[in-house]
Amino acid sequence: MEDVITEAAGPSRFLEEDLNIFTTPSPPLPSPFLIFPYTQQPQPLKPSLLIVALSASSVALFHRLRTASPAASLLLPELSLSLPDHAAQILPLSPSALLAAIPFSVPAPRAYAVAKALLAGRIRPDSVLVLDSLEPRNFRGKVSSDEAVAFKLETAAERKRSGGEKLLSDLEYYPSGSVVDGLGAAILARCQVMNVPASLCVSWPQFDASVVSLIKGLLQRRVLQGFDFDLSDEEVLKFGRSKDRVLHSELYI
Repeated sequence: MEDVITEAAGPSRFLEEDLNIFTTPSPPLPSPFLIFPYTQQPQPLKPSLLIVALSASSVALFHRLRTASPAASLLLPELSLSLPDHAAQILPLSPSALLAAIPFSVPAPRAYAVAKALLAGRIRPDSVLVLDSLEPRNFRGKVSSDEAVAFKLETAAERKRSGGEKLLSDLEYYPSGSVVDGLGAAILARCQVMNVPASLCVSWPQFDASVVSLIKGLLQRRVLQGFDFDLSDEEVLKFGRSKDRVLHSELYI
């Protein structure tokens, strides 16, 4: 016969989420927001193309442009202003194209809020290109650290475009059964809801000379023909090694 006094207690009948109802919920974080310089042209901004650089390789590739005067800045209230990379700058690439360089990691619960702030109406691009990294844990297959690869995902509006209008017409689609997470997935989902033509390019390795050359070639062949990056591959690598980071967010299948 069991001794009800000395026997170890059985498992709780309550689930962890049920026990949390007795604790005071944390206050919600303020929404991310855009700020514009006083000399900015009338809002909203309406570029024909918005490029969103998320991967370490793409952020490093556009590093020199970050010294230019921004058209706008995206801020997360929880990031300290004392951090060197506390804001994402929206920079002009040409009279018809903007770059949003995101130099910081965005946690999963904040990904959709950041995507919504970026595409909430104050910036209204005709099309969007997102440059992100491939995560091996989400890839159905094997990737080699010695070979640079890139794949794409598109919104329905982008798929309906003719071959000459597509942003990444020469890139293969992301393999079936694989998923993409991170801020890039949230931005692509936001574009899908808004019926904006958009492409998400995921590349591997996360940072390497070969993948920098791959991204640079993709952009110069079609998206930014004739654009001068004004940055050697060696300078890109030197900057990027200290900026490589991983993004975690909600899934886009």
